Amino acid sequence: MFSSCMRVSAVLFLFLLSLAGPAHAGIVRGRILSTKGEALAFANVAVRGTSISTASNEQGNYQLRLAAGIYEMVFQYVGFKPHLETIRVAGGDTATILNVSLSPESYQLREVVVRSTDKDPAYTIVQQAMQWRRYHQREVAAFKARTYIKVLGRFTDVPGKILGLVKVGPDFKPGIFYLSESVSEMSFRQPNVVQERMISSRVSGDTKGISFNRASAGRGLNFYQNVLKSGFSERGFVSPIAANAPLFYRYELEGSTQQGSLLIHKIKVTPRRRTDPVFSGHIYIVDGTWRLHSVSLNLSKDAQLDYVDNLHIEQIFAPAPGPSDVWVMQSQKVTMGFTAFGFKGNGFVTAVLSNYQVTPTYPNRPAPTTTPPPTGKEPEDAPVTRETVAQVKKQKPKLDGLSQAVRRQSRQAATRDTAGLGLRQLKRGEVMLVEKGVNERDTAYWATIRPIPLTDDERKDYHVKDSTEVIRNSRPYQDSMDRKRNELSVGKLLLTGYGYSNTFRKRTWYVAPVFNIVNYNTVEGLVINPQATYTQRTDDRRSWSVTPSLRYGFSNELWSPSVAASWQLDAVKLSRLSIRAGRSIENFDPNSQLTPFINSYYTLFENRNYAKLYRRDGLALGYEWEPLNGLTVQAAGSFWTRRELENTTIKLITDRAGRAFTPNLPVNAERPDGTQFGRSQALTTELTASFRPGQRYITRPDGKINMGSKYPTFLLTWRQGISGVLGSDVRYTLLEAGIRHSVSLGLLGTSSYRVAAGFFPGSSTRLAFMDFRHFSGNRTYLTEDFAKFQLLDYYRFSTADQFLEAHYSHHFNGFLLNKIPLLRRLQWQEVASLNYLTTPTANHYLELGVGVEHILKIVRVDFYTSLQSGQRAGTGVRVGIGF
Repeated sequence: MFSSCMRVSAVLFLFLLSLAGPAHAGIVRGRILSTKGEALAFANVAVRGTSISTASNEQGNYQLRLAAGIYEMVFQYVGFKPHLETIRVAGGDTATILNVSLSPESYQLREVVVRSTDKDPAYTIVQQAMQWRRYHQREVAAFKARTYIKVLGRFTDVPGKILGLVKVGPDFKPGIFYLSESVSEMSFRQPNVVQERMISSRVSGDTKGISFNRASAGRGLNFYQNVLKSGFSERGFVSPIAANAPLFYRYELEGSTQQGSLLIHKIKVTPRRRTDPVFSGHIYIVDGTWRLHSVSLNLSKDAQLDYVDNLHIEQIFAPAPGPSDVWVMQSQKVTMGFTAFGFKGNGFVTAVLSNYQVTPTYPNRPAPTTTPPPTGKEPEDAPVTRETVAQVKKQKPKLDGLSQAVRRQSRQAATRDTAGLGLRQLKRGEVMLVEKGVNERDTAYWATIRPIPLTDDERKDYHVKDSTEVIRNSRPYQDSMDRKRNELSVGKLLLTGYGYSNTFRKRTWYVAPVFNIVNYNTVEGLVINPQATYTQRTDDRRSWSVTPSLRYGFSNELWSPSVAASWQLDAVKLSRLSIRAGRSIENFDPNSQLTPFINSYYTLFENRNYAKLYRRDGLALGYEWEPLNGLTVQAAGSFWTRRELENTTIKLITDRAGRAFTPNLPVNAERPDGTQFGRSQALTTELTASFRPGQRYITRPDGKINMGSKYPTFLLTWRQGISGVLGSDVRYTLLEAGIRHSVSLGLLGTSSYRVAAGFFPGSSTRLAFMDFRHFSGNRTYLTEDFAKFQLLDYYRFSTADQFLEAHYSHHFNGFLLNKIPLLRRLQWQEVASLNYLTTPTANHYLELGVGVEHILKIVRVDFYTSLQSGQRAGTGVRVGIGF
């Protein structure tokens, strides 16, 4: 599991890059340096008047394939003067060397006459950018582009053990741990319809691997949005030109420079408060049009990033090809350094869009609202007169009809198939299609198609890993690695469980940790429940697993053997069959928060035998599949013989005065005469359907990945108890409907809710207590799930009647605590919750909770108070895991 998590974290971000030129054209290559001789990594290289562009690599090297002809090439790097070179390309696979030296841009801070007490002229420039932000965010109604992405991650330090307990496997060592490239075609249509088709992919050392790069994911770092998501924090980060940006930023005009007909302002942005969710660095704004020319911004630990020490983002924008005056992103790079669980490293994603086909929203840009930029006739030292912020606020651009224009142009683009992807139109909800065979391209193809040359380290990584892949996949090598991976340790036995792998044969054994195997309760006494899961994977990525279990209670001297198995029947689509047979000891509430560890602790040390158990013998079958995108169906059928169990021991470690164990029968308000049932046989069927409208997804040759939706998930459940068949003595129907969703509220955090309502129709129902609809309560200080009730008694309000259950929580993500100086350093985050239940016996039950999460990164502590029919029912503190 840890290996897969680290591999996922290796895909640091997913952004945009370009592809250029025909296969048999001439090559222009060279190196981009500063005047000091320093390599300029990820500098942008574009062919003027076309949509062809690329970027330099970490060593400053670049390359472009161009047909024979004369070209004007533009070299750009944030903070440096653009450089133009005219070059003749001979074609015919010839190579032309063009090395370039870029000079730092000279931003002159001219005298500025400000007609008020504004602290800095930067504030009026930023105010203009803020007022035009909405226009620039929507000036492109639709576009299509080709993209190239390169992602690299490397370890600089690898610990011997994680947290000093779990030994790090032989797969982790200093150096490049992930390197991938991909080429895609991407389309965008307002307001947020993004589709992408990956046509080639390469992962270093894995010829069958497919990159997880997504060009469309780079749109998440759009500084024309008010709030951006970094991917490494639950918090959103305020853009320097957001509608409320001056509340979070200080601005300083460091100078301006003339680039052709454009006057570019360099503005330094700094946080007003060190731990605000904001960036620091520089933004470059074009005078008159007030658009972003480029950005160079940072996030640090002060911004409360998780596991990332620093993040640096650079973007360069340029006019789109064609007669329109809209601008598009030309290149983007993100670099980062990270520290997690003793691992240290860094990485980058470099990206460029090229071959744009753009549909502008307006045929012409609305006229500027301020004085045009200097014409060049003014003396260089002449003072610049600039309006005040208050005056600028009165000069809002006239954007009447912008929304209508966006919708009209977007519809027209869809009709003309401007957003089509060439090979075929993607299905509804399909945001990305990874074509079959994308990983079958050879090195000759990549040498031709790759717009950014490899660095020495990247070339070495490909060579070493690709040339040794056959050896690494051989049985002798895999067996030797397995011997190291399969070494037994105390940390594995106690915390993570022990896994034994045979990589060559694609099979694993997993044994749960000791805390899951050994537990204690008053029914069985000391319980030993050894179980091991065997998993076999197939060559086409299907799998099946089987888990035998042999539970034994020393006090009641009862063996409980059982076996569970599951099969993934389809290599790509969700199609899973499961079976369970044998004897097991079950909690009356199948979703109880009383884990074996929590119940064992409270039984042995607190004289509280909260868990009530019964014996179950029989068989259950289940099948899960996704017949339509967003619709998941689960069907199950079971036949169980259930028997009551009694307490067989009163042994404990700490004897609390005045406390005694209670009988092994739940206490329930609807069964005042008791919940005893003796022996019961039940034949039941259950059908559950969940539907999420508008679900977005990625189609890959190795499976489908669901990406969520802006709409909630709707759930329906029908459970039927059938009497008179196989001796079944239950007869009932449970109908239930529910809804759940999470909603981002920007800087205010994220709200989540879950509501379920149902009833048991009919007047002649027969069912045992375990067939009731249960509501997982909690009476311990420890909680397994904060999304459930925290003060409710475990079984008291379980019902065989109608019910309504609702849960709501809001994670503020540090919105409040971050403003308290003494608490900022702790990086705690506040949370509030509400739980509600109504049944005929519970009447109206309500819990209100407030708490703090991210304590020591993983701990959450909440305080709750409850009301029963308007009367105070109790209070309590709950502690659990809260990331």
